[in-house]
Amino acid sequence: MALRARDFFIEHLKLPFAEAAVVGNTYYATPTPGGLLRLRIDFARTIRAHEYDGLRLATIHQDRGELDAQVLRFEDHKTFDHRDASQGRGPTHSGYATFREFRDRPDWAPWKGAHTHGLRAAIERYASVWFPSTQQTPAPSRTPGLTAHKATAPPTTRSAIRSR
Repeated sequence: MALRARDFFIEHLKLPFAEAAVVGNTYYATPTPGGLLRLRIDFARTIRAHEYDGLRLATIHQDRGELDAQVLRFEDHKTFDHRDASQGRGPTHSGYATFREFRDRPDWAPWKGAHTHGLRAAIERYASVWFPSTQQTPAPSRTPGLTAHKATAPPTTRSAIRSR
């Protein structure tokens, strides 16, 4: 496996789905345990052999097959911005925001240096649409002075309503 897909999906992308497996170069998850829907993520190919420019997400129904598919492009999620900038590679250059699979270098991870925060956030947003039970609650603000507190409700007795 020249792509080292397991390393990419499990250790580098760190997707939050407990019931997941990598088979070949494809990630499979059941975000809702016991549900009929599955999430499948593949590397999205370009027109060149063994070159990839994003991830293809698909929602698969156990009985009806593929229900939806979306491609998350590396360029749109700034996955390789740092790598490309350090190499002086821009949008008009070959290899920009892509990676190639080199079968003769099995120890090398072609996606090395990828920043996956944007991809992971997009995958989580996609999953929250098709698998609502996976929707994460937002983390509380850690900025001092910006902490929201629950307001106390005004009394709802009849005397309180008459005095308004």
